[in-house]
Amino acid sequence: MLLKRRWISPHGQRRFSISRLPLIFIMLTVMIDAMGIGLIIPVMPDLIQELGGRTLAEAAIWGGILSTTFAAMQFLFGPVMGGLSDRFGRRPVLLVALVVMAMDYVVMAVAGTIWLLLAGRVVGGITAATQSTASAYMADISAPHERAARFGLVGAAFGAGFVLGPLLGGFLAEYGTRAPFWLAAALAFGNALFGWVVLKETVTDANRRKFEWRRANPLGALRALGRLEGVTPLLLVYFIYYIGFAVYPAVWSYFGKERFEWAPTTIGLSLALFGVTMALIQGGLIRPILKTLGERGTVIAGHLFSIASLIGIAMITSGTWVLILTPLAALGGIIPPALQGIMSRRVADDAQGELQGALTSASALAMILSPLAMTYTFAQFTDAQAPIYLPGAPFLLAATLSTIGLAALIIGTRARIRA
Repeated sequence: MLLKRRWISPHGQRRFSISRLPLIFIMLTVMIDAMGIGLIIPVMPDLIQELGGRTLAEAAIWGGILSTTFAAMQFLFGPVMGGLSDRFGRRPVLLVALVVMAMDYVVMAVAGTIWLLLAGRVVGGITAATQSTASAYMADISAPHERAARFGLVGAAFGAGFVLGPLLGGFLAEYGTRAPFWLAAALAFGNALFGWVVLKETVTDANRRKFEWRRANPLGALRALGRLEGVTPLLLVYFIYYIGFAVYPAVWSYFGKERFEWAPTTIGLSLALFGVTMALIQGGLIRPILKTLGERGTVIAGHLFSIASLIGIAMITSGTWVLILTPLAALGGIIPPALQGIMSRRVADDAQGELQGALTSASALAMILSPLAMTYTFAQFTDAQAPIYLPGAPFLLAATLSTIGLAALIIGTRARIRA
C-alpha cells in the first residue's frame, strides 16, 4: 500500500498529494548522476590507452580534459536545466535527461575514438546538471518545515553515488573497460521508466515561469565572490581547498596504476573507502571535533591532516600503506563545514543565500580547473623524458596549495581577531 502525503498551504489551498515513490525516484536520479562521475574513474586509464595506444602520462592529460569538460558542462547548464524545468515542468526535463543520459552511456560504451568519448562527456555533463531540477521537485513536494530534511536526503543520495560509482566501476572492470558504461546506461534507462510511472508534474499554470537566458546565466553567482566583505580571505581558502581536494578524483586511478600497478578493482575499492570515511567524518565526527577545537581550530587541524597525508601519499612506495593512509586523508573533510560556519557568522542574515551561492561557484570553478592542473603535473613527472620520476607530484602540489590555504586562514582570521 502506497503511503500518501498531502500538504495544505497556510492559505488553505491544497498543493499536492503524492506517494513516497517520487521521493525514491528523485534520490535515485541524484545518485545515478553522482555515479556517472565515479563509475568510470577506475577504467579510464585503460580505456584511454585502449582508444589511442597512448602512454599513461598522455592518458592522464586526456583524463583531465574529460573531467574538466564534464564539470564545465555541469556548471554551465545547471541554471539552464533549472530554468527549463520552471517553464516546461520538472517531469519532462528529468525524464528526457535520463533517457539522453542512457543513450550517451551507450555511445561511450561503443566509442572507438577519444573524440567520441569527449563528446559523450559533454552530453553527460549536461544531463548530469539536473540536480537543480531534482532539488526543485523535492521543494515542490515538501512542506516548508520538511524541506531541510528532504534536501539532506538529496545530499545523502549524491554521497552514496560517489561511493557506489567507483566501487561498481572497479568490479565491473573485470569484465572489460566498457562494462561500467553499460551498467550506467541500464540504471539511467530503468530509472526513466520508473519515473514515467510514478512521477507527477508539480509545475502548474499558477507557478510556471517564462524561460529567460538572463536568469540562466551560470556566471551570475561568481559576482558574489567579490561582494561579500569580510570573508574574501576565507573564500580564497575554500577555493584553494577544493583545488587541492580534486587531486583524488583527478589522478588517483593513474597514480595507483603507475606507482603500484593497481588493478581497477583496487582503485575502485580505495576510492570507495575514501568516500565512506569522508561521509562518516562529515556526518558524525565533525560535531565532537568542532566542540573540542572550535571552528577555527578545526579548519587548522583539517589542513594539517590534509598536508601530512598528501605528502605521505606522494612519497610512500607501498600500496598497502597508502590504502591505510587513505582514511586519514579523508580527515581533511572537516575543513569545508567548519569554514562555512566561520563565514556564515561573518555575513548578515540577508546575505546567507548569497554566501552559499558564492561557495557553490567557488567549488565548481575549482573542480573545473583542478583536473587539468593535476593531470598535467602527473604527466610531466611520469613521462619518459621527465627530469625526475615522481608519480606523486600532484599530491605534493596539492600539499603546497593546502599550505598556502592554511597561511591565508591564519592571517585572515588573526586580523579579524585583532580587529
